Amino acid sequence: MTHLDALPDSARTDPIPLDAVRAVSRAVSAAHLFVYLAPESAEEAAALGVTDRGPAYLAFRSAALGPVPWQVTLAAFYNFSPRAVRAMTGVWDAAPPERWQAARFRAVGRAMRRAGARLPDDRLCEARSLIDPVVAGADHAGKVLAAANASVALPSDPLVALWQQITVVREWRGDAHLVVLADNGLGPCDCLVLHTATGALPTALVRATRQWDDREWGAATARLAARGWLDADGALTDAGAAARERVERETDEHCAALWTPIGAAGARRFASLIGPIADAFTPAGTFRTEREQAAPA
Repeated sequence: MTHLDALPDSARTDPIPLDAVRAVSRAVSAAHLFVYLAPESAEEAAALGVTDRGPAYLAFRSAALGPVPWQVTLAAFYNFSPRAVRAMTGVWDAAPPERWQAARFRAVGRAMRRAGARLPDDRLCEARSLIDPVVAGADHAGKVLAAANASVALPSDPLVALWQQITVVREWRGDAHLVVLADNGLGPCDCLVLHTATGALPTALVRATRQWDDREWGAATARLAARGWLDADGALTDAGAAARERVERETDEHCAALWTPIGAAGARRFASLIGPIADAFTPAGTFRTEREQAAPA
């Protein structure tokens, strides 16, 4: 009997508290993010002929979409400037998307083995018994990156396969977040300016990776100031902090349905089960939380 079978019916049908949604979302993001910092990713990209970190990141993350033009990646990623994403032109000539996807899985497996990110077989099986019905039951309407990742065949390595299922739900939340940003009138640059104003992300790193220029960044700052979300010095106002929290809360509300197949108890249990993945990277200095790096939306 799986952990899911042991859950009472009410645990899978009752409304999921938003604190449980927030907790499992953070755990999922933490267990996914090491791939963007692990040296194994850079090594695998170099083996495919791409040594620039920016295009390599874009290729790895969008490989599940297939050989799409950079404009499609730009649309799916939302908060990058066109000049940043245009730099990936030619990555599918270096290697087709399926080779990038395979290289990504190799990087994940190698990084996990190096860092000692292991789950005992019983915990790994339990984690899969919880995440698999979440992925299988997900409504992918409007969830482009999640749908693309859900279509990828799972690798034979059980731990990497779990990581890919984690990736599906991580991108699902990201896709949902973009809908909320747009609904709140926060464009691709505006959302970054607001986020960095909270102090949760370093501005220099965000600007280096997303590549919005001074004019564009200044215009976004002016728009947020006009809404009362930043003051004259560009500092976050109480109204801006409330707006940022509202965006996060609305994203959590959107994501509550995703976790319905396992309910709050299952979501909290899954968060606990996958915690060792992120923990394995912290001492080695190869992992930072989403609040410490310019992670994808």
